[in-house]
Amino acid sequence: MRIALREAEKGLGRCSPNPAVGAVVVKRGRLVSMGYHRKAGRPHAEIEALSRAPASALCDSTLYVTLEPCSTFGRTPPCTDAIIAGRIGRVVIGAIDRNPVHAGRGVERLRSAGVRVTTGVLEGQCRRLNVGFDRWISSGRPWVIAKIAQSLDGRITRPPGEPTKLTGAAAHRRVQALRATVDAIMIGAETLRRDNPRLTVRGVHAARQPWRVIVTRNGILPPGSKLLTDNFRERTLVYRGQSWDEMLVDLGKRGVTRLLVEGGGEILGDLLDADLIDEIWSFFAPLLTDGNKPAFGGSGVTRNAEAKLLHHCRLERFENDILVRGFVHLSNDTQRTL
Repeated sequence: MRIALREAEKGLGRCSPNPAVGAVVVKRGRLVSMGYHRKAGRPHAEIEALSRAPASALCDSTLYVTLEPCSTFGRTPPCTDAIIAGRIGRVVIGAIDRNPVHAGRGVERLRSAGVRVTTGVLEGQCRRLNVGFDRWISSGRPWVIAKIAQSLDGRITRPPGEPTKLTGAAAHRRVQALRATVDAIMIGAETLRRDNPRLTVRGVHAARQPWRVIVTRNGILPPGSKLLTDNFRERTLVYRGQSWDEMLVDLGKRGVTRLLVEGGGEILGDLLDADLIDEIWSFFAPLLTDGNKPAFGGSGVTRNAEAKLLHHCRLERFENDILVRGFVHLSNDTQRTL
């Protein structure tokens, strides 16, 4: 299942709005084939793995899959039919599909055909991989990830005229890998005017370009900005004077399941005050810059008991920079499985 999870991770940001899924065929303890869902409308992970295995190896083999196989016709035929036709002896499933069209039906279909089914293997990791899909399928809105690069004293900018980047090259590569897993990247108009960013995915093979989202109150934007003039300008959305609810619902309608917010501090503070941030990626550079641009603006809390705690925190080091990341929101059943 861990191998299947590594396969599934390859599909994050590429197969939306479908979930990222990986599959592995094993027979007599030997790995036969692997696959993952590459793009919406293309074969699912199970079909990729089955098609890569010799037909003679499928009979009585075990299929490991990170998410319950689909049992209905959509843009592709049901994966359960292919599993049964391949005479797979056993299917090991990480997590049950949250889509009400599929939830539990794939398991029932397989068992009714005589296939042995085991569920809940590495369920927490499989569920965490698709928190964006689960949020989108249940609410029609994306999972919101806040990414910050800040100094040790919590500032996100350097003095005027100085380079805008605080962290080093290794941290920047990690950010590009993160961008490749999301469907949209959001900034405020102030960040656009100050940094003129590209918000593109660079250095990641076969990555899909996410939507670039600009949030503005007055609609006054620099006409020569890269987001408005480069080759991906058709992938740029501008929201003027709309509520967070309106923006998130509209992004969900566009198939955005994972939204990365890269600033600035006012936008992040507003989202935090509104309790709309689900996950934090905070990079710290070994600098003390002071200044009036904190990583998070907003109203803040009046007492420590109101502070939002991160769940399942992870620390990563990139040369001299440190990344702290974790979940702000998790559903109760997801918390139990992680």
